Amino acid sequence: MKAFGKILGLVLLGLLLLVIGLGFALTHFFDPNDYKEEIRQLARDKANLELAINGEIGWSLFPWLGLELHQTSLASAATPEQPFADLRMLGLSVRVLPLLRREVQMSDIRIDGLALILRRDEQGRGNWENIGKPAGAPATEPAAEPRGNEADSTGARSGMPIKLDIDSLTVNDARITYQDAQSGQQFSAESIQLETGAIREGSAIPVKLTAFFGSNQPLMRARSEILGELRFDLGQKRYQFEKFRLSGEASGEPLAGKTLNFSAQGELLADLDAQIAEWTGLKFSANQLRGLGDIKVRELDREPRISGGLSVASFNLRDFLAGLGRELPTTADANALSRVEMATRLNGSPTSFALEELTLKVDDTILTGRIAVEDFARQALRLQLKGDRLDISRYLPPKATDGASAARQSEVQETAQAASAGDSPLPAAPTRHAWSDAPVLPMDALRLLDVQATVGFDELLFDDHPFTNLDLNAQSREGLLALQTLRGNVYDARFEANGKVDVRQALPQLSIEAQLGKLPIEKFVKLEKQESPVQGLLDLTATLTTRGNSQKTWVDNLNGKANFLLSDGLLVGADLEHYLCRAVATLNRKSLTRTSTKDTPFEALRGSLQITNGVARNPDFKASVPGLTVNGNGTLDLRVLGLDYLIGIIIEGDKRAMPDPACQVNERYVGLEWPLRCRGPLELGAKTCRIDQDGLGKITAKLAGEKLTEKLDEKLGDKVSPELKDALKGLFKR
Repeated sequence: MKAFGKILGLVLLGLLLLVIGLGFALTHFFDPNDYKEEIRQLARDKANLELAINGEIGWSLFPWLGLELHQTSLASAATPEQPFADLRMLGLSVRVLPLLRREVQMSDIRIDGLALILRRDEQGRGNWENIGKPAGAPATEPAAEPRGNEADSTGARSGMPIKLDIDSLTVNDARITYQDAQSGQQFSAESIQLETGAIREGSAIPVKLTAFFGSNQPLMRARSEILGELRFDLGQKRYQFEKFRLSGEASGEPLAGKTLNFSAQGELLADLDAQIAEWTGLKFSANQLRGLGDIKVRELDREPRISGGLSVASFNLRDFLAGLGRELPTTADANALSRVEMATRLNGSPTSFALEELTLKVDDTILTGRIAVEDFARQALRLQLKGDRLDISRYLPPKATDGASAARQSEVQETAQAASAGDSPLPAAPTRHAWSDAPVLPMDALRLLDVQATVGFDELLFDDHPFTNLDLNAQSREGLLALQTLRGNVYDARFEANGKVDVRQALPQLSIEAQLGKLPIEKFVKLEKQESPVQGLLDLTATLTTRGNSQKTWVDNLNGKANFLLSDGLLVGADLEHYLCRAVATLNRKSLTRTSTKDTPFEALRGSLQITNGVARNPDFKASVPGLTVNGNGTLDLRVLGLDYLIGIIIEGDKRAMPDPACQVNERYVGLEWPLRCRGPLELGAKTCRIDQDGLGKITAKLAGEKLTEKLDEKLGDKVSPELKDALKGLFKR
């Protein structure tokens, strides 16, 4: 047995020496460069490739199977004149004996000057198509049924894991370009540099990759670098990228000449058996933006689902967008959007994405809830938000007085000054339009909008008015925005409204129904730098329609009806009793000795409005003032915010002392309707009122006629018939 073993050893040694000798002979007496044409033909027949080897082929056989290729190009056999890959040099070597054990032991792999050029023509065909298919082979070939033992042995061999052991991989100066003739788009990755450490399964493999990326639609350039340690397990199909770090910068047309510096790091994992991928310990930045999070993708083999968490530290949104070439519109508060931060849970799919359990802080406001795009194709946005306190005026454009508005303010101020001067004449009706003609609605965006929104605020400030317990429900689809509910409180007054905005036509159509209860009107009706001319609690119901896309067109086309009641109020700086006293003094042919300093309290002002094209007609105005009844009719021109009313004041019996001896009321004045005319800017209220001289003349004539009738009765007594007496009275009353 010992002799047999010795003989066997000698035989094996002889075979090994023979293999080494054959390898030496092959490498020294066999030159693969002599067979370039046969190699090219083999590539055509087996892989449908046009292989051009313009440089020398260097090789070795044992103990390393080594290969070096120089100046090589690859093209589809159908388009041999259009190479899709050029290679300056490829060098690699593999140990021969470990290959028999399905172990790949390689020295350094080096690839220099690889240029991969991918093109798609006008018909959508790519220059890489049909590569790898034998020439003349059908697109699909039925697989032959393996015979029993052969199938088993093949399966067993194919199931054996391949062990990789590569000293390193180096790629220098590689370039990849893609061109699409149909869309005109071009993408490129240039100056690609890849360096790795030893590549061994289960071990951490240091990786460094740098590249420059570019595109033409839009024109963009980016530089990026990736560092980390790659670990893999082929048997379990598990791949990890530990200590992953991505950094770089980008510039181009979308950034308007600005530069974006970005970075991201964390731990990456892909488990193909479990069909999950994870990015844990995520840290990212984009200029001054900083954030943390984790992302998990599951069901990779079906419809991937995204979940995880994300938090963004406080940053200046205005400065951040400016750094990306996106300037926000100027706001009333220059510091608006200077502090924004967010924390949320992520939930998404290939067709949808949601921010769940969202906490969003914007300046001094905290919003919680959910924001979701339920369908990317339809841009279906869903909002469920609750906020604490928001001053919306901070985020609106600064108040700018245009020419028309300035002219109207000047007109109102002049009228106010004239009206404050003693016995000034009746103010003229305002003529300047009070509203802006700047577009308000983003028509194109609203037509595309698919939104369902439920939004609430504990307090919302608008133009310093506090709206509390605000709830809004709205939806928009295909250009029809429906305000289903808007309710809340303002100055403890309850309001509720619903309406529609229809932008499906060229000219938007708007409608609204509103109810308002116990609103302190003095908070809303006031002249700049002066107190409100009227005080009281307003109850209002209104149904209104209009069309257009500016304040001016909305008011010009306003139609509808409303009912109002103003209770427990005060006409500030307007003494109706003084107006009455002046009228009485005129009839008494006396001069007033006192001036008016009082306001006029009232129990109620009520009436209805019929609005036609921005002009509200009020035929049934009534006011209850202690000791007086006030009736009126007139118009409110909402286009110029002007009023024009005829007011009648009726003394309810001689129950009160008049404020001046010149206007003592006698019994003949009781029950008469003393006339006032109110005309001028709405902001001035009762300060626009004056005695109606025409109406007062009619009262004078009536009283004179009644006095003559009384004297006629005294003179005639019972001396004439009743028919003649009535005829004579009628003569004096004409």
